[in-house]
Amino acid sequence: MQYTITSIGTVHSPYKQKFGIARQPGLVPAAEVCIELNNSFTADSVRGLEAFDYVWVSFIFHDVLEEGWSPLVRPPRLGGKQKMGVFATRSPHRPNHIGLSLLKLERITSGKPVRLYCSGADLLDNTPVIDIKPYIPFVEAKPDAAGGFAAVKPEELSVTWQADCSHTALTSAERNLISQSIAQDPRPAYQDIPERIYVMQVAQYEVTFQINGRQALILTVTPA
Repeated sequence: MQYTITSIGTVHSPYKQKFGIARQPGLVPAAEVCIELNNSFTADSVRGLEAFDYVWVSFIFHDVLEEGWSPLVRPPRLGGKQKMGVFATRSPHRPNHIGLSLLKLERITSGKPVRLYCSGADLLDNTPVIDIKPYIPFVEAKPDAAGGFAAVKPEELSVTWQADCSHTALTSAERNLISQSIAQDPRPAYQDIPERIYVMQVAQYEVTFQINGRQALILTVTPA
């Protein structure tokens, strides 16, 4: 049986490319996005939502639709070497390419269009949103649940900025976004090349950095 799903809105995100996006929501608190609802949705559609701290956001992994899917994938948490079933992972390469993120709801503006501002996001710019639901702690918080191969939060990198790095124009929020994003170690799980210079586009900047062991060094920050 086939069903038709229509997007209800679009994400405006500081992440302009897949490389550098946190692999799970909540890992980069400084990553704020705006979910702009389609004009067919008025303020009535979000009435009462402001009383909740978090929302579930269902979306489409639009940037990988043409890449298809596989029943077995290599989770980064396992070093990219061990295969797991796609339904045991959060890989974007899924049969229906549907994603789910739990985001902190910061505020709502009820003009036209209606906009929801959320933080801790792991969403690519222009991601189509297909549903929004409130997070209900007493039924959805299971702190003692088994977490499989992803039971604990991954260790973050220590991030420093090169002394002559031209980042004086950055706001504190932009600086935090860049540092927190790189701290998640965006490299492919199998890659460990200390001399390699990585390039990441975030917000309106192009950021270059290197990683040696558990230490990341930000080299340059320039307008993209």
